[in-house]
Amino acid sequence: MNNTANLTSHQDLWRNVTAANTTWVYRPAVNSAISNATSVVVIIIVFITMISLGCTTEVSKIKYHLMKPKGLAIAVVAQYVIMPLTAFCLAKGFQFSDITAVVVLVCGCCPGGTLSNTMTLALKGDMNLSIVMTSCSTLLTMGMMPLLLYLYCQGFPSVRNAVPYVQIILSLVLILVPCGIGILINTYRPQYSKRITKVGIIIMLIFTVETLILTAIGIGRYVLTVLSPSLLAIAGLMPLIGYCFGYIFSAIFRLSHREGRTVSMETGCQNAPLCTTILKVAFPDEVVGPLYLFPTVYLVFQLLEAAMIIMLFWCYQRFRRKEKGYGDQS
Repeated sequence: MNNTANLTSHQDLWRNVTAANTTWVYRPAVNSAISNATSVVVIIIVFITMISLGCTTEVSKIKYHLMKPKGLAIAVVAQYVIMPLTAFCLAKGFQFSDITAVVVLVCGCCPGGTLSNTMTLALKGDMNLSIVMTSCSTLLTMGMMPLLLYLYCQGFPSVRNAVPYVQIILSLVLILVPCGIGILINTYRPQYSKRITKVGIIIMLIFTVETLILTAIGIGRYVLTVLSPSLLAIAGLMPLIGYCFGYIFSAIFRLSHREGRTVSMETGCQNAPLCTTILKVAFPDEVVGPLYLFPTVYLVFQLLEAAMIIMLFWCYQRFRRKEKGYGDQS
Protein backbone atom coordinates (compact mmCIF):
# COMPACT_ATOMS: atom_id res chain seq x y z
CA MET A 1 0.00 0.00 0.00
CA ASN A 2 1.29 3.48 -0.92
CA ASN A 3 2.35 5.41 2.17
CA THR A 4 0.95 8.63 0.73
CA ALA A 5 -2.51 7.20 1.25
CA ASN A 6 -2.05 8.05 4.92
CA LEU A 7 -2.05 11.71 3.99
CA THR A 8 -5.39 11.64 2.22
CA SER A 9 -7.02 9.95 5.18
CA HIS A 10 -6.00 12.73 7.54
CA GLN A 11 -8.98 14.85 8.53
CA ASP A 12 -7.09 18.15 8.24
CA LEU A 13 -5.83 17.62 4.69
CA TRP A 14 -8.25 20.19 3.27
CA ARG A 15 -10.32 22.09 5.77
CA ASN A 16 -13.43 23.98 4.66
CA VAL A 17 -14.77 25.89 7.65
CA THR A 18 -18.51 26.46 7.36
CA ALA A 19 -21.41 26.95 9.75
CA ALA A 20 -21.62 23.20 10.05
CA ASN A 21 -17.82 22.87 10.51
CA THR A 22 -17.70 20.35 7.69
CA THR A 23 -14.38 18.85 6.72
CA TRP A 24 -13.62 17.51 3.26
CA VAL A 25 -10.80 15.87 1.38
CA TYR A 26 -9.58 17.23 -1.94
CA ARG A 27 -10.56 15.21 -4.95
CA PRO A 28 -8.95 16.30 -8.21
CA ALA A 29 -11.62 17.64 -10.55
CA VAL A 30 -9.10 18.36 -13.28
CA ASN A 31 -9.05 16.36 -16.49
CA SER A 32 -6.28 13.73 -16.33
CA ALA A 33 -4.95 14.84 -19.73
CA ILE A 34 -4.53 18.42 -18.49
CA SER A 35 -2.91 17.17 -15.28
CA ASN A 36 -0.46 15.00 -17.23
CA ALA A 37 0.29 17.85 -19.64
CA THR A 38 1.00 20.20 -16.72
CA SER A 39 3.37 17.64 -15.17
CA VAL A 40 5.26 17.21 -18.46
CA VAL A 41 5.58 20.97 -18.97
CA VAL A 42 6.83 21.49 -15.40
CA ILE A 43 9.47 18.78 -15.88
CA ILE A 44 10.57 20.39 -19.17
CA ILE A 45 10.95 23.76 -17.41
CA VAL A 46 13.16 22.25 -14.71
CA PHE A 47 15.15 20.25 -17.28
CA ILE A 48 15.95 23.43 -19.23
CA THR A 49 16.67 25.37 -16.03
CA MET A 50 19.12 22.75 -14.78
CA ILE A 51 20.94 22.56 -18.11
CA SER A 52 21.29 26.35 -18.02
CA LEU A 53 22.60 26.14 -14.45
CA GLY A 54 25.15 23.54 -15.52
CA CYS A 55 26.26 25.75 -18.41
CA THR A 56 27.17 28.52 -15.94
CA THR A 57 29.24 26.19 -13.76
CA GLU A 58 33.01 25.99 -14.19
CA VAL A 59 34.86 23.06 -12.63
CA SER A 60 37.92 25.27 -11.97
CA LYS A 61 35.83 27.64 -9.83
CA ILE A 62 34.39 24.76 -7.85
CA LYS A 63 37.94 23.49 -7.21
CA TYR A 64 39.04 26.97 -6.08
CA HIS A 65 36.24 27.30 -3.52
CA LEU A 66 36.75 23.72 -2.36
CA MET A 67 40.40 24.54 -1.66
CA LYS A 68 39.30 27.64 0.32
CA PRO A 69 35.97 26.37 1.62
CA LYS A 70 35.15 28.94 4.35
CA GLY A 71 32.71 31.01 2.28
CA LEU A 72 31.18 27.96 0.59
CA ALA A 73 30.80 26.05 3.88
CA ILE A 74 29.08 28.99 5.58
CA ALA A 75 26.81 29.49 2.58
CA VAL A 76 25.79 25.81 2.45
CA VAL A 77 25.13 25.70 6.20
CA ALA A 78 23.01 28.85 5.89
CA GLN A 79 21.06 27.25 3.03
CA TYR A 80 20.34 23.98 4.79
CA VAL A 81 19.90 25.27 8.34
CA ILE A 82 18.13 28.63 8.10
CA MET A 83 15.51 27.85 5.46
CA PRO A 84 14.36 24.37 6.61
CA LEU A 85 14.22 25.59 10.23
CA THR A 86 12.29 28.69 9.14
CA ALA A 87 9.82 26.56 7.16
CA PHE A 88 9.29 24.22 10.13
CA CYS A 89 8.79 27.05 12.66
CA LEU A 90 6.36 28.92 10.40
CA ALA A 91 4.37 25.76 9.61
CA LYS A 92 4.10 25.02 13.33
CA GLY A 93 3.34 28.63 14.22
CA PHE A 94 0.51 28.90 11.70
CA GLN A 95 -0.80 25.45 12.75
CA PHE A 96 -1.07 24.16 9.19
CA SER A 97 -2.58 20.82 8.32
CA ASP A 98 0.12 18.17 7.91
CA ILE A 99 0.14 18.02 4.10
CA THR A 100 0.34 21.83 3.88
CA ALA A 101 3.24 21.75 6.34
CA VAL A 102 5.02 19.14 4.21
CA VAL A 103 4.63 21.33 1.10
CA VAL A 104 6.13 24.30 2.99
CA LEU A 105 8.97 22.06 4.25
CA VAL A 106 9.74 20.76 0.75
CA CYS A 107 9.99 24.37 -0.42
CA GLY A 108 12.23 25.28 2.52
CA CYS A 109 14.54 22.30 1.89
CA CYS A 110 15.05 23.08 -1.80
CA PRO A 111 18.46 24.36 -2.94
CA GLY A 112 19.11 27.78 -4.42
CA GLY A 113 18.13 28.34 -8.04
CA THR A 114 19.51 30.33 -10.96
CA LEU A 115 17.45 33.32 -9.81
CA SER A 116 19.93 33.84 -6.97
CA ASN A 117 22.77 34.22 -9.50
CA THR A 118 20.91 37.04 -11.25
CA MET A 119 20.14 38.77 -7.95
CA THR A 120 23.77 38.41 -6.81
CA LEU A 121 24.92 40.05 -10.03
CA ALA A 122 22.52 42.97 -9.45
CA LEU A 123 23.87 43.36 -5.89
CA LYS A 124 27.49 43.24 -7.09
CA GLY A 125 28.14 40.13 -5.06
CA ASP A 126 30.72 37.38 -5.53
CA MET A 127 29.50 35.66 -8.71
CA ASN A 128 31.99 32.80 -8.43
CA LEU A 129 30.76 31.99 -4.93
CA SER A 130 27.13 32.36 -6.06
CA ILE A 131 27.45 29.94 -8.97
CA VAL A 132 29.50 27.43 -6.97
CA MET A 133 27.06 27.59 -4.04
CA THR A 134 24.06 27.06 -6.35
CA SER A 135 25.81 24.08 -7.96
CA CYS A 136 26.95 22.52 -4.67
CA SER A 137 23.60 23.01 -2.91
CA THR A 138 21.88 21.38 -5.91
CA LEU A 139 24.23 18.38 -5.76
CA LEU A 140 23.89 18.10 -1.97
CA THR A 141 20.11 18.28 -2.08
CA MET A 142 19.85 14.63 -3.14
CA GLY A 143 20.95 13.65 0.34
CA MET A 144 20.04 16.71 2.38
CA MET A 145 16.39 17.08 1.33
CA PRO A 146 15.29 13.53 2.30
CA LEU A 147 17.31 13.78 5.54
CA LEU A 148 15.85 17.17 6.52
CA LEU A 149 12.31 16.13 5.59
CA TYR A 150 12.71 12.99 7.71
CA LEU A 151 13.95 15.01 10.70
CA TYR A 152 11.39 17.80 10.53
CA CYS A 153 8.45 15.53 9.71
CA GLN A 154 8.89 13.98 13.16
CA GLY A 155 7.00 17.06 14.34
CA PHE A 156 3.98 16.05 12.23
CA PRO A 157 2.98 12.56 13.44
CA SER A 158 0.45 11.72 10.73
CA VAL A 159 2.99 12.22 7.91
CA ARG A 160 6.04 10.85 9.73
CA ASN A 161 6.03 7.67 7.63
CA ALA A 162 3.96 8.94 4.71
CA VAL A 163 6.38 11.23 2.86
CA PRO A 164 7.45 9.48 -0.40
CA TYR A 165 11.22 9.66 0.17
CA VAL A 166 12.05 7.21 -2.61
CA GLN A 167 10.06 9.17 -5.19
CA ILE A 168 11.67 12.41 -4.00
CA ILE A 169 15.18 10.92 -4.34
CA LEU A 170 14.36 9.59 -7.82
CA SER A 171 13.04 13.02 -8.83
CA LEU A 172 16.28 14.65 -7.61
CA VAL A 173 18.44 12.11 -9.45
CA LEU A 174 16.57 12.75 -12.70
CA ILE A 175 16.88 16.51 -12.18
CA LEU A 176 20.65 16.33 -11.56
CA VAL A 177 21.19 14.60 -14.91
CA PRO A 178 20.52 17.76 -17.01
CA CYS A 179 22.70 19.76 -14.61
CA GLY A 180 25.53 17.31 -15.33
CA ILE A 181 24.87 17.66 -19.07
CA GLY A 182 25.19 21.44 -18.74
CA ILE A 183 28.50 21.11 -16.85
CA LEU A 184 29.86 18.80 -19.57
CA ILE A 185 28.81 21.26 -22.29
CA ASN A 186 30.48 24.15 -20.46
CA THR A 187 33.65 22.07 -19.93
CA TYR A 188 34.08 20.61 -23.41
CA ARG A 189 32.04 22.99 -25.61
CA PRO A 190 32.12 26.33 -23.74
CA GLN A 191 31.37 28.28 -26.94
CA TYR A 192 27.79 26.96 -26.81
CA SER A 193 27.13 27.69 -23.11
CA LYS A 194 25.93 31.30 -23.38
CA ARG A 195 23.77 30.52 -26.40
CA ILE A 196 22.14 27.56 -24.66
CA THR A 197 21.53 29.66 -21.53
CA LYS A 198 19.87 32.49 -23.51
CA VAL A 199 17.70 30.14 -25.56
CA GLY A 200 16.87 28.19 -22.39
CA ILE A 201 15.56 31.32 -20.65
CA ILE A 202 13.25 32.10 -23.61
CA ILE A 203 11.92 28.54 -23.78
CA MET A 204 11.51 28.46 -19.99
CA LEU A 205 9.40 31.65 -20.06
CA ILE A 206 7.19 30.24 -22.83
CA PHE A 207 6.62 26.98 -20.98
CA THR A 208 5.98 28.85 -17.73
CA VAL A 209 3.15 30.80 -19.38
CA GLU A 210 1.81 27.53 -20.79
CA THR A 211 1.86 25.99 -17.30
CA LEU A 212 -0.12 28.90 -15.87
CA ILE A 213 -2.70 28.58 -18.67
CA LEU A 214 -3.08 24.82 -18.14
CA THR A 215 -3.37 25.39 -14.40
CA ALA A 216 -6.04 28.05 -14.88
CA ILE A 217 -8.03 25.72 -17.14
CA GLY A 218 -7.61 22.68 -14.91
CA ILE A 219 -7.92 23.88 -11.32
CA GLY A 220 -8.52 27.61 -11.53
CA ARG A 221 -11.34 27.49 -9.00
CA TYR A 222 -9.10 25.82 -6.41
CA VAL A 223 -6.30 28.40 -6.66
CA LEU A 224 -7.85 30.38 -3.79
CA THR A 225 -6.73 27.53 -1.52
CA VAL A 226 -3.12 28.52 -2.21
CA LEU A 227 -3.93 32.22 -1.86
CA SER A 228 -5.23 31.90 1.70
CA PRO A 229 -3.90 34.63 4.04
CA SER A 230 -1.78 32.17 6.06
CA LEU A 231 -0.04 30.71 3.00
CA LEU A 232 0.50 34.18 1.54
CA ALA A 233 2.09 35.19 4.84
CA ILE A 234 4.39 32.14 4.71
CA ALA A 235 5.32 32.87 1.08
CA GLY A 236 6.20 36.44 2.07
CA LEU A 237 8.03 35.71 5.31
CA MET A 238 10.22 32.78 4.23
CA PRO A 239 12.36 34.53 1.59
CA LEU A 240 12.60 37.71 3.68
CA ILE A 241 13.87 35.74 6.69
CA GLY A 242 16.31 33.92 4.41
CA TYR A 243 17.69 37.17 2.97
CA CYS A 244 18.10 38.77 6.40
CA PHE A 245 19.52 35.82 8.32
CA GLY A 246 21.76 34.80 5.42
CA TYR A 247 23.50 38.17 5.63
CA ILE A 248 23.60 38.13 9.46
CA PHE A 249 25.01 34.58 9.43
CA SER A 250 27.80 35.58 7.03
CA ALA A 251 28.58 38.69 9.14
CA ILE A 252 28.92 36.56 12.28
CA PHE A 253 31.62 34.51 10.55
CA ARG A 254 33.26 37.68 9.20
CA LEU A 255 32.76 37.19 5.49
CA SER A 256 33.19 40.29 3.36
CA HIS A 257 30.17 42.48 2.56
CA ARG A 258 30.36 41.25 -1.01
CA GLU A 259 30.27 37.62 0.10
CA GLY A 260 27.56 38.48 2.64
CA ARG A 261 25.27 39.82 -0.09
CA THR A 262 25.92 36.63 -2.05
CA VAL A 263 25.05 34.35 0.88
CA SER A 264 21.94 36.46 1.53
CA MET A 265 20.60 35.91 -1.98
CA GLU A 266 21.58 32.25 -2.07
CA THR A 267 19.83 31.60 1.25
CA GLY A 268 16.59 33.43 0.49
CA CYS A 269 16.17 32.26 -3.12
CA GLN A 270 14.81 28.73 -3.37
CA ASN A 271 14.55 26.73 -6.59
CA ALA A 272 10.77 27.09 -7.04
CA PRO A 273 10.55 25.09 -10.32
CA LEU A 274 12.39 22.21 -8.62
CA CYS A 275 9.95 22.32 -5.71
CA THR A 276 6.97 22.29 -8.08
CA THR A 277 8.41 19.31 -9.95
CA ILE A 278 8.93 17.32 -6.75
CA LEU A 279 5.37 18.04 -5.62
CA LYS A 280 3.96 17.03 -9.01
CA VAL A 281 6.11 13.93 -9.50
CA ALA A 282 6.48 12.54 -5.97
CA PHE A 283 3.01 13.23 -4.56
CA PRO A 284 -0.29 12.01 -6.07
CA ASP A 285 -2.78 14.67 -7.20
CA GLU A 286 -5.32 13.56 -4.62
CA VAL A 287 -2.75 14.28 -1.89
CA VAL A 288 -1.12 17.55 -2.89
CA GLY A 289 -4.06 19.05 -4.81
CA PRO A 290 -3.56 22.69 -5.84
CA LEU A 291 -0.82 23.15 -3.25
CA TYR A 292 1.76 22.41 -5.94
CA LEU A 293 1.14 26.04 -6.95
CA PHE A 294 2.58 27.30 -3.64
CA PRO A 295 6.17 27.47 -4.99
CA THR A 296 4.94 29.80 -7.74
CA VAL A 297 3.44 32.16 -5.14
CA TYR A 298 6.68 31.86 -3.17
CA LEU A 299 8.66 32.76 -6.32
CA VAL A 300 6.64 35.96 -6.78
CA PHE A 301 7.45 37.10 -3.24
CA GLN A 302 11.11 36.12 -3.76
CA LEU A 303 11.29 38.40 -6.78
CA LEU A 304 9.45 41.31 -5.16
CA GLU A 305 11.52 41.26 -1.97
CA ALA A 306 14.82 40.76 -3.81
CA ALA A 307 13.90 43.68 -6.12
CA MET A 308 13.27 45.88 -3.07
CA ILE A 309 16.64 44.92 -1.56
CA ILE A 310 18.40 45.63 -4.86
CA MET A 311 16.72 49.06 -5.15
CA LEU A 312 17.76 49.94 -1.59
CA PHE A 313 21.33 48.82 -2.33
CA TRP A 314 21.47 50.92 -5.50
CA CYS A 315 20.09 53.96 -3.63
CA TYR A 316 22.70 53.43 -0.88
CA GLN A 317 25.51 53.20 -3.43
CA ARG A 318 24.32 56.32 -5.21
CA PHE A 319 24.14 58.21 -1.89
CA ARG A 320 27.66 57.06 -0.99
CA ARG A 321 29.01 58.22 -4.35
CA LYS A 322 27.41 61.65 -3.92
CA GLU A 323 28.72 61.87 -0.37
CA LYS A 324 32.21 60.97 -1.56
CA GLY A 325 31.95 63.55 -4.37
CA TYR A 326 31.01 66.31 -1.91
CA GLY A 327 33.90 65.28 0.33
CA ASP A 328 36.39 65.52 -2.55
CA GLN A 329 35.11 69.00 -3.52
CA SER A 330 35.52 70.35 0.00
